[in-house]
Amino acid sequence: MSPSLYPVNVSFLQELMATVAEQGRALLPKALFAANGEDIVALAKALASGRGEASGVAIARQILACYQQLDTAGKRAFFEFLGREMQPDAEAAAEAAAYAETPGPDTLSRLQHAVESPRQEFFRRLNLAPGATQGIVAMRRDLLEIGEGDPVLALVDGDLKHLFHSWFNRGFLVLRRIDWQTPAAILEKIIAYEAVHAIESWDDLRRRLDPKDRRCFAFFHPSLIDEPLIFVEVALTHEISDAVQPLLTAPPKDEAIEAPTTAVFYSISNCQDGLKGISFGHFLIKQVVEDLVRELPTLKTFVTLSPVPGFAQWLAGADGRAVVASLSEEERNAAGLVKRARWHTKERATQAVRDPLLALAAHYFLAAKRRDGKPLDAVARFHLGNGARLERINFLADVSDKGLAQAHGVMVNYRYDLKEIEKNHEAYANQKAVAASRAVRSLLKTADAVAAKPAGGAEAKAPSVPASSGKGAVSIASRAALLAIEATGRAGSGKRRDG
Repeated sequence: MSPSLYPVNVSFLQELMATVAEQGRALLPKALFAANGEDIVALAKALASGRGEASGVAIARQILACYQQLDTAGKRAFFEFLGREMQPDAEAAAEAAAYAETPGPDTLSRLQHAVESPRQEFFRRLNLAPGATQGIVAMRRDLLEIGEGDPVLALVDGDLKHLFHSWFNRGFLVLRRIDWQTPAAILEKIIAYEAVHAIESWDDLRRRLDPKDRRCFAFFHPSLIDEPLIFVEVALTHEISDAVQPLLTAPPKDEAIEAPTTAVFYSISNCQDGLKGISFGHFLIKQVVEDLVRELPTLKTFVTLSPVPGFAQWLAGADGRAVVASLSEEERNAAGLVKRARWHTKERATQAVRDPLLALAAHYFLAAKRRDGKPLDAVARFHLGNGARLERINFLADVSDKGLAQAHGVMVNYRYDLKEIEKNHEAYANQKAVAASRAVRSLLKTADAVAAKPAGGAEAKAPSVPASSGKGAVSIASRAALLAIEATGRAGSGKRRDG
């Protein structure tokens, strides 16, 4: 089905369901439709009890209307009702457990039916109402804000997440190119949802969409026809970009760049907070690469220009400070310059900071780990998990206030080499191995004996090794870092240290 047909078809279906809801409403007790939201629990019980389709649609629509009137306390009470009251029947589950003694298709079916959460069927019925999918996504957004650390509300979130994995399956998603001719309602949302590099104005947006060497693509769902789920902005170039400001501020070109060889994905933004944990990004990148190659066969190189949102925080924390402490006094002083205002505008400061900062960034990406053995950086986990390679660490690549605050201006390129993606993905998934270029690994320099503290772990003494003496070499505590990198190849043994 052509994407252009979706708005017409979805609109027709929504109007049809609205008509059904109105007719079904006439069949139900008027007490169910009180003007305020205090009866949302009664409505939920009525919907869960099972009714005819027409009346079910009417009740579902009323639940969504009532929910919108609730304050935070009311929403919490509603979610607590769902979490505490809509539980599988314990006796039925115990009886169905006979499957363990007499396994077979019939007993397995009874067991599956008995243990399924009634909340899932409740949300399926709720989704019958016109516009319900968007309303339920908004419910989960509220749930994530309200329910952090609450085990009862976590049950509700688990059911919603389970359903969303099915409802937002890749087979239902529609890829659409966003350009200057896209309806203004969607363009306004692109401005609002841009989460990496803020779009300051309509002129700013036009610079990203209108030039012939720019592209923007978004995933949509048929039930959210004007709501992008995720979008990516792309620059077509002849080289791998090492700074984002030129991509954002360059004036539109009258002529398309001739035979571009490189596609730079410089911004990827998730749009729906209620779909947190439902991954679309890997599907989006793969589909966009396929579409771009079909349009422009000269494209051979596919890279990101990605932010490093946790680097400055890590560097300021105990683990980062432990690595900084392993620098020479001169290098520690140089690294400390990043705390000064506008250090990045002073030539002598940038020259002094460059090598220590890049070496610290290399340690952050290659040696600093979470307790599960994966990189600390969330963006790194995303791209490495998709099979990309950490290609290059770029100094002063983002000198915006946000870029300096989050990463002292550092950005990185992840390269999607179509011949290596599968191998990189398997190595990362099975061994937590970080695929990185030789240029990135070379930033880790061996040094004199020092103590390095892996993230979240105990101190580890590094044996004495000769210090690097090459020009610009950085005497960082990287013997321990190198040992940590080598350990990624042994991660499958189950003996990897927390890092």
